[in-house]
Amino acid sequence: MAQPWKAADHGEDSLIEHELVTGEAVALDVRPASVILRGAGTMIDWLAYVGFFLLMALVVSLLFGDGIDEALAQALAISGLVFSLLVVPMVVESVSRGRSLGRWAIGARIVRDDGGAISLRHSFIRALMGVIEIFLTFGGLAVTCALLNSRSKRLGDLLAGTYSQHERVPRFSEPTFVLPPVLESWAATVDVARLPDRLSRRVAQFLRQAHQLSPTTRVRLAESLAAEVAPFVSPLPPVPAEYLLIGVADVRRNREYTSHLLERGRLDTLSPVLTGHPHGFPDR
Repeated sequence: MAQPWKAADHGEDSLIEHELVTGEAVALDVRPASVILRGAGTMIDWLAYVGFFLLMALVVSLLFGDGIDEALAQALAISGLVFSLLVVPMVVESVSRGRSLGRWAIGARIVRDDGGAISLRHSFIRALMGVIEIFLTFGGLAVTCALLNSRSKRLGDLLAGTYSQHERVPRFSEPTFVLPPVLESWAATVDVARLPDRLSRRVAQFLRQAHQLSPTTRVRLAESLAAEVAPFVSPLPPVPAEYLLIGVADVRRNREYTSHLLERGRLDTLSPVLTGHPHGFPDR
């Protein structure tokens, strides 16, 4: 007895949280770095730049010793601060196309609002504002501004038209599905050869994404696809809709794999005849 399925609508509301439209009108799904990640990267950069300044101060003290003039010492200290906290971050960000030591550690990159690479102008504005909102306020102004917008932009990003894009995404693992035990005997004799390839790809796509759907949406889409698959499957098993889709996908996959193995075996058998030379030519 075949299991009846009621066809459902194909429409499904989807929400793209972070959609970026480039200058060529191409929509990209990107993830901006969170406030916590940006804070961690900024702390690493802050320690690196302050450490660089202290290293320069140590080198100057070793070169000049205690005999250095006080006015010269103040001038060198101010120049070293400007070089360490403004020039170095600007140069590093421009040369590395939005990267730095801290952003490399958290897997982020500074990009323009349209997703393109930043230039020296963007780096200069960000570095100049960074001295105020990061170093002078110990990050308080930057955190406050980042918490008030969806892309975690600090004040320098708002003025420069940039944001921090998170590039280190988790590794994707392909979900697997196995044939339900109740369908093992059915899979040996079922006929699914008439199933269209386009519909088969839709079934496989649904099974890959089923674990991400809500239970109601998952059941609705499974019943809708099962209603489309049913006319091409003989016999129909009395099982839930998703079981039918898993069974059909598994049977097609196994039979196509077996067909490819048989074809490879026949080609391997014919290979000496197809690639060889008659009568030992040219070595006769």
